[in-house]
Amino acid sequence: MHLQTMQIHASVGKRRQEPKRLRTDATALVETCAGLHSRLAARRITQFLDRELGGGGLSTAQLGLMAQIAATTDDTLGALAQRTGLDQSTLSRNLRALEADGLVEIATVESDLRRRMVWLTETGARRLERAIPVWRAAHAKLASHFSVDLARQLSSETETLTRE
Repeated sequence: MHLQTMQIHASVGKRRQEPKRLRTDATALVETCAGLHSRLAARRITQFLDRELGGGGLSTAQLGLMAQIAATTDDTLGALAQRTGLDQSTLSRNLRALEADGLVEIATVESDLRRRMVWLTETGARRLERAIPVWRAAHAKLASHFSVDLARQLSSETETLTRE
C-alpha cells in the first residue's frame, strides 16, 4: 500500500512539472508569434473600422471586397480570390451575402462554364460610392493611431509566403 502511494505521488509530481514547462513555452509563443500578433492586429483594425463605418451598412470586409471588384477589369472569381487572399469557399460565401443584398451579380462565363465572374450592380456601385467618404474619414482617424504604410508593407512582404 505504501509503495502504491509513493508511485501515485511520483506520477503526480511529474505531471506538475510538465505544465510549468508548457506554461513557459506557451507564454513564449504568445509573446513572440508573428501569426498571433498579426491576427490580433488585424482584428483590432477591423473592429475599429467596422465601428467607424457602422452607419454605412457595409462591414470592412464587404467594403474591401466591393472595392476589389470595382478596382479591376479582371472580374473572374479566381482572380478575385487571388487578390483578396481568400479561399474559394470563403469568397463564395461572402459574395453570396452581397448578392442577396443586390450589391453584386455573379454569372458563369459563357465561353468556359467552369469559370464565374462577378461585378457590382448599380445599387452596389452607389453603395460603394457613398461608403468611400466615410471610409476616408475612418482611415484618416486610423492613420493618426497606426501607420497604414506599415500594414501595406506587411501585406506586401508576406505575399510570397502563400507561394511557398
